[in-house]
Amino acid sequence: MLKTILGGFTAALMLSSAANATDLIIYHNWSSGPEVAALNVLKAGLEAKGHTWTDIAIPHDTGSNVNLMNLVTGGTPPNVFLESSPGVYRDLAGLGLARPLTEFFTEQGILDHYPASVVSSITVDGEIMKVPTAIHIDGMAYYNMEVAEAAGVDPATWDSLDAMFADFQKVRDAGYIPLAIGGQQWQVGYLTHALAAATGGPEFYSALYGAEPDPSVLDSAEMRALLETLRRFQQEADEGSVNREWNVTTNMVITGQALMQIHGDWMKGEWTAAGKVAGTDFGCVQIPGAKAVPVTVDSWGILGGQPEEVDAAELDFAAVVADPQIQAEFASAKGSTPTRLDAPAEVLDACSVEVLHILENADHQVPNPHSTVDADWQNSIWDVVFNFWSDPSMSVDDAIAQIQENYDIILG
Repeated sequence: MLKTILGGFTAALMLSSAANATDLIIYHNWSSGPEVAALNVLKAGLEAKGHTWTDIAIPHDTGSNVNLMNLVTGGTPPNVFLESSPGVYRDLAGLGLARPLTEFFTEQGILDHYPASVVSSITVDGEIMKVPTAIHIDGMAYYNMEVAEAAGVDPATWDSLDAMFADFQKVRDAGYIPLAIGGQQWQVGYLTHALAAATGGPEFYSALYGAEPDPSVLDSAEMRALLETLRRFQQEADEGSVNREWNVTTNMVITGQALMQIHGDWMKGEWTAAGKVAGTDFGCVQIPGAKAVPVTVDSWGILGGQPEEVDAAELDFAAVVADPQIQAEFASAKGSTPTRLDAPAEVLDACSVEVLHILENADHQVPNPHSTVDADWQNSIWDVVFNFWSDPSMSVDDAIAQIQENYDIILG
């Protein structure tokens, strides 16, 4: 049925192919198999409109906003870019290259089909500036159901992190690694903000990762609990975790070497690419006992100040991304949940259903820091927590002192 719908949609797109075919430069940091498969969904939609797609791909979370702005200021900006940081959109506005999309989304009647958290995520200083592609919850636990059964544990019943850690000895006794972790800076950074929401709750999280961080929380009971919990996770890391990519780590769970991984639920793309089925081969739960979950809304920006035909092609890209059918196929390939509430329901698997169930409570969700916080401040937190993670002799007091010093330098 979905293929039939998509076939009809593709035909409609071809009929509307622009007379002025344009080559669009697409800047992103997606490179894993499911990510590339999902990009190809968008590429096919763009090409069906008569345009061509030229890739600029960079590695994950390696200062992409810096590289993007280098391209812009160097005179070779991309037309479309995968970027969530509001600071980048403000920088582009300062250069006269911002492209507000409020009128486009309003005329198309698209905004009514997004959850409120998505609309909030794509808004910068009162204007819609981004095209949302996918929803992920950061810090979901994906687990191998066969391993769980063999070890005699049920992650779905865990109601706290203490309950989770208490079951790990059973997993070890059964011959499995309890928790697969990828020891890279950005992965530790993601785990940190996921734990900040889970253990500290929305108020603490917003004080640490909001648009205006509150220095009074940097040495608080919540911050100490966060760092102490992060240390517990570090102590569970296996010897091979150092510098291990997230998707390689996911494969440890898929192949039954480890019980589970806590990471963004883009992990699902790896499971589905391996032929595994949500709810049958693998399960997914939020961090046990979480007070809140961070939500990532993967979003694209488009370049302003362009000739009319280029601007029209960029809006064609936005229309492709926003189409509910395309959203469905994209989510299926990448392992995400569609941002549009009217995406075809048949694409939702057990984990997407769980994600949407969690997001029914608006008070239980907070935005990913990429969408809210000063990039320098976030990077400084990542540096400190990664040093803390990599050096077991580094104390909680040491970490807090470094974070406070960074605050004074960057935001004080």
